[in-house]
Amino acid sequence: VQLVESGGGLVQAGGSLRLSCVASGRTISGYVMGWFRQAPGKEREFVSLIDWSGRATDYSDSVKGRFTISRDNVKNTVYLQMNSLKPGDTAVYYCAAGSYSNLESSYYYWGQGTQVTVSS
Repeated sequence: VQLVESGGGLVQAGGSLRLSCVASGRTISGYVMGWFRQAPGKEREFVSLIDWSGRATDYSDSVKGRFTISRDNVKNTVYLQMNSLKPGDTAVYYCAAGSYSNLESSYYYWGQGTQVTVSS
């Protein structure tokens, strides 16, 4: 599975962005899809995940209530709607495919990342 993220960019605090992750090479319908992020000088951290059906989701406490994950298995795409962005959300955001877990080690396929920068 090849994963390609898009939708990152520069936004002011309080603004919104919608990230997309398009998969190719294999359908993602059998995978849990996750979003992780890595800020400068910090380790990569879990942001959100969604199960194969789209009915089960999970979020880190830092984004809960502001971010929404969704998926379209027909389009082989997963999305991350990010609202009320804060400077602390600045990071490279990665899409990943794997199993139901917030641990990096549970994900088998990774995208190259997309930069999100939130200015104050």
